[in-house]
Amino acid sequence: MSSHLLRDRAPLTDATWALLDEEASARLPVALGARKLVDFSGPHGWEHSATNLGRVGGVVDAPEQSVIARTRRVLPLVEVRADFALERDELDSVDRGADDVDLGPLDDAAVRIARVENSAVFNGWDATGIIGIIPASPHRPLVHEGTPQDYDDVITQAIAALKRSGVDGPYALALGPAQWTSVIEANEGGGYPLIRHLRDILGGPVEWVPGLDGAVVLSQRGGDFVLEVGQDLAIGYREHDAQSVSLYIEESVSFRVNTPEAAIQVVLS
Repeated sequence: MSSHLLRDRAPLTDATWALLDEEASARLPVALGARKLVDFSGPHGWEHSATNLGRVGGVVDAPEQSVIARTRRVLPLVEVRADFALERDELDSVDRGADDVDLGPLDDAAVRIARVENSAVFNGWDATGIIGIIPASPHRPLVHEGTPQDYDDVITQAIAALKRSGVDGPYALALGPAQWTSVIEANEGGGYPLIRHLRDILGGPVEWVPGLDGAVVLSQRGGDFVLEVGQDLAIGYREHDAQSVSLYIEESVSFRVNTPEAAIQVVLS
């Protein structure tokens, strides 16, 4: 484990660390919806600081005649951290064999940092230089005005728009929590489930993406969207006192859109 996480300084046993890592490994994949829909590069390590964009800036003068210089362009990785604290009494119970340890604050931190990553991928993050899938897309958003039962109409229109731009499938549908609920509720009452019907149309997955408000149809052909990770999500130690241990979940990450026309926003009612 990377030394910058300072895990060896925490008043936690190996068994406790194993439980925390196991809990994080169970909770994070459920919420990291964006990772399931874009290309993943890494982990490249904590020391990896920037994504190479393969481009240079304008020509600048050099202190010698007939010499020019251009600066390489890179996208810096962002260090993202979600803090949480656990009660020492609860952590001590791990070594006594307790099966019902309260790890709620860890679970909450996992969802929070997942929402931030998902939002960066789809909405962008101006303060970090990340341009997300939605603001990068040149397509006008498609607006659905019917009931959830006819979501398939607007999804078919979205796929047609991507195909007209020369973007092949299979395709995926990213849904914010509210839109996911609408799709699932539309499955009730018998008949062919809506979510299965949407998957058939797309030829790819329908994913729950906390941190996204709305829906996006995007190609799954590969190469269009890249999430680059230096340090993958890991738990580190901050400090402790007699009552609690302060910890955090941390990652370093960047995201780039290589093909803006490979996605289209869908506004679902």
